[in-house]
Amino acid sequence: MAARIELDSLTKRFGAFTAVAGLSFQAEGGTVLGFLGPNGAGKSTTMKMVTGFLPSTSGRALVCGFDVASDPRSVRERLGYLPEGAPLYPDMTPKSLLEFAGAARGMGRAERVRAAGAAADRVQLGAVLHQRVETLSKGFKRRVGLALAILHDPEVLVLDEPTDGLDPNQKHEVRGLIGELAEDKVIVLSTHILEEVEAICTRVVLIAAGAKRFDGTPEQLAARSPWHGAVRLRVVEGNGADGFEKELGKLDGVRRVERRAVTGAAEYAVFPEAGATSRGPLAVDVERLVRARGMAPLELSVERGRLDDVFRELTASGARS
Repeated sequence: MAARIELDSLTKRFGAFTAVAGLSFQAEGGTVLGFLGPNGAGKSTTMKMVTGFLPSTSGRALVCGFDVASDPRSVRERLGYLPEGAPLYPDMTPKSLLEFAGAARGMGRAERVRAAGAAADRVQLGAVLHQRVETLSKGFKRRVGLALAILHDPEVLVLDEPTDGLDPNQKHEVRGLIGELAEDKVIVLSTHILEEVEAICTRVVLIAAGAKRFDGTPEQLAARSPWHGAVRLRVVEGNGADGFEKELGKLDGVRRVERRAVTGAAEYAVFPEAGATSRGPLAVDVERLVRARGMAPLELSVERGRLDDVFRELTASGARS
């Protein structure tokens, strides 16, 4: 399948300062690409270049095979953009705003009414369609912005911090909408929120100081965590507790064991050797040892990996404010 979005050595300099340094990646239909990085990493600058709001210094960006710099009209016909904190006309209603945007895109009367209605339905704006935008909650305002981005049914969506400032319920709703839209589109989701990556992304590109540090699946990113595959155990310690930590350390495939005392129990983290499977026999061996010792297991689980650890590792040397 041909890539619907492609960045080739995309670079942006502001004088002597390099905001984005030779960034390259591509994505096909059905992908939700989490564009991840700390504040100041160059995410918004990249999004502005991809959408044509900011010219690149060098390199190029292609959307559905069209060059953003040389054929911006063709790109805009195929791309929808939700910028961070996108401003909306406060005295308009979602209906009038969507139809106004349709007219600006050159749609005829019947076409823009149909497109506005379809976009409003898809993001569930029916309850507030005739209210002034200034009276809407942050969640509904974000939905209006998303409706504007999908008004012309684009093949590529670029969403810059789409859940920023929303409460947990609103975040859940917007993420659900993004998941539905991703079935037949490429969605590039710029964020610094790690839970966003775990919740809806199928691919991750992580940047720091304008340069790419990782490109892969969320599972591959989590696998870089030292906690990946670790067995977490909480037990009520009884007579069989003496030497238990040492016995855990002797199990096949164990790299190290950490113990932490808590009220009425003890917690252990059993770390596998590098390359060990995250859900292999280690958890079974740990449980067998617990029961052989006559200890009561309160919790036994396998860690997927901690993205915050990986994020700090990959961005610490290149982060900037």
